[in-house]
Amino acid sequence: MFRIVDASVLAPGVHRFEVEAPLVAKRARAGNFVIVRTNATGERVPLTIAGNDPDKGTITLVVQEVGKSTQEMGTFGVGDSFLDVVGPLGTATHIARVGAVVAIAGGIGVAPMLPEIRAHKAIGNHVISIVGARTKDLLILTEEVEKASDEVIYATDDGSFGYHGFVSGALEALIQSGREINEAIAIGPVRMMQAAVNVTRKYNIHTLVSLNAIMVDGTGMCGCCRVTVGGEVKFSCVDGPEFDGHKVDFDELVARQSFFCAKEKIAKDHYEATRGECKCHGR
Repeated sequence: MFRIVDASVLAPGVHRFEVEAPLVAKRARAGNFVIVRTNATGERVPLTIAGNDPDKGTITLVVQEVGKSTQEMGTFGVGDSFLDVVGPLGTATHIARVGAVVAIAGGIGVAPMLPEIRAHKAIGNHVISIVGARTKDLLILTEEVEKASDEVIYATDDGSFGYHGFVSGALEALIQSGREINEAIAIGPVRMMQAAVNVTRKYNIHTLVSLNAIMVDGTGMCGCCRVTVGGEVKFSCVDGPEFDGHKVDFDELVARQSFFCAKEKIAKDHYEATRGECKCHGR
């Protein structure tokens, strides 16, 4: 069991958990993820590690309520425990001193982005973070991002704060202002990452994206998380989750992400209809 020692709500439906997982905390690197189960029959939910404290033996996870499993996670609080936290999984991000790095994050993508911008700044890269959300109230972890970055640009879809528009528009405006960018990272919704890649491709800026493919075992055995990168089949869990964004087949990824939408909706509707009544699989 992995006990939650701190919990907070960052935005409506977005939760931050600090979880005791000393072995994971000791070995985690930027880009790694864990697979979490709330109970013995629970879904295996992959979550990128948003932070780790080897001395305290804790890791930080950020969860957005989307379906049944993440809604259930949202009911957990301090003192509760997740049944399984497996990791660290995936290939850690290669962090090299390149000069200026722009980190583009959409929605809760800012959480897995944090360890990467901290690592880039720690070795001397100039980090420009572009953080986007639908509206000002959905911007999260702003204090942490500002502390970890040399510059921060905010973008909101409705124009309520910062640049009025998507992060891809803010990125293009930054590049067109004449700033030299040596590398880019994009983490967030698939279409957001695709839009960012479409911008950087025009300027020949190497860009990494973190793919949130459907996963089951997280060890490369089941093949559920396969993606096409540069015309080759790759597995997000072991070959990634980060890949060269200019080589990713985003349309295929979007199609695969929709395979289980109908079943996910059924599970979510059933959970919402019975929440608080069924205790047979509860904690």
